[in-house]
Amino acid sequence: MAENRASAADEANPGGYPEGVPCWVDAQLADVEAGKRFYGGLFGWSFEASYGGTVWAYAEGEPVAALAQKTDGRLPTVWTVYFATPDAGALTRRIHAAGGQVVTHPMPLGGLGTAALATDPEGAVFGLWQPGSHEGFGRRHQPGTFAWAELYARDTAAANTFYGGLFHDALFGQDAEPDFGRAPLTDVFPAEMPPHFLVHFRVADCAAALADVVRLGGRVQADPFVTSYGTVGVASDDQGASFAVLER
Repeated sequence: MAENRASAADEANPGGYPEGVPCWVDAQLADVEAGKRFYGGLFGWSFEASYGGTVWAYAEGEPVAALAQKTDGRLPTVWTVYFATPDAGALTRRIHAAGGQVVTHPMPLGGLGTAALATDPEGAVFGLWQPGSHEGFGRRHQPGTFAWAELYARDTAAANTFYGGLFHDALFGQDAEPDFGRAPLTDVFPAEMPPHFLVHFRVADCAAALADVVRLGGRVQADPFVTSYGTVGVASDDQGASFAVLER
């Protein structure tokens, strides 16, 4: 699995993300104020209200994530990764044609941009973002910001075909290093675990970050383990949203 393009130039987005690149993440939470306390304590984020009551998180003055109020208590408490696209409508049609499903059709969010939700053929949920005034991450690949998204799939070859074709090989092509990877759902996972994306945030010290998770009321799901893209620990916040911390 190739490492993503972490470099000094990645500290701040110089403008626009190519189609198929992870450009934003958000968490759907029952209690946004509790989410602010948890993630502010863990990553040092500051917060400002944004469109429709959503709260944006900032690191070094740049937007790095959003916390949104769940509109229905039956909805899952999750982190979602969004892929950039210049045309969300056209991309949802390609998703459907490739065997995926459109969960939420493209919806304009003021002048910020257009969002949609979809699933791949195995049911892993991901978002689409067509930028308006908001292009996505203002900062990434730095401590306290998005670093990686891992797709856990039952059929990794099928995932390669779906996402590689969908984004014209921007993610899995030989000439471009991806901003996310994929791994099989093996026997170490519960049998009922569905295919899913796991959002990773970069930290300076994986073990120390997991200790902070516990201190803040969250739970450690997997102690630090070594991968080809860094040392990873998996956790959930105090409301049950799963995420990973990545030391590289």
